[in-house]
Amino acid sequence: MKYLLLLFPLLFVNAQSQTHTLTVTIHNIENVKGTLEIGLFNSNERFLEEGQAYKSKTVKVKNTSETFVIKDIPPGTYAISMFQDLNDDKICNQNLFGIPKEPYAFSNNFKPKFSAPSFEDCQFNLTSDKSLRIELMKF
Repeated sequence: MKYLLLLFPLLFVNAQSQTHTLTVTIHNIENVKGTLEIGLFNSNERFLEEGQAYKSKTVKVKNTSETFVIKDIPPGTYAISMFQDLNDDKICNQNLFGIPKEPYAFSNNFKPKFSAPSFEDCQFNLTSDKSLRIELMKF
């Protein structure tokens, strides 16, 4: 019994520090150039705000399909927003109405109709290692 009590704190710490790996494959890349600018968000409060992603990643576009991995993500609810930066200016260029002029995508392959999506539209639960397939789209 004494040894069991000594192990209990170690088991609790291990359960709290468990993280997961997210593998994302992007399809439908028409122009093999530029970069994919990806934001992984963990809250709806700052969803889609520049510089507010929980984790960010830049992937050089070399093929019509690209796969990237984000490691060490704690369990939780997340959403992905991304765009293909065709002109390498690190900005998602938009028209006068705020509609992206460069290809973009969201988790759940959510397709916005008249406004930007909400966190809830794009959210997914991460409770174990996960793979997502996301289709790049353009307006």
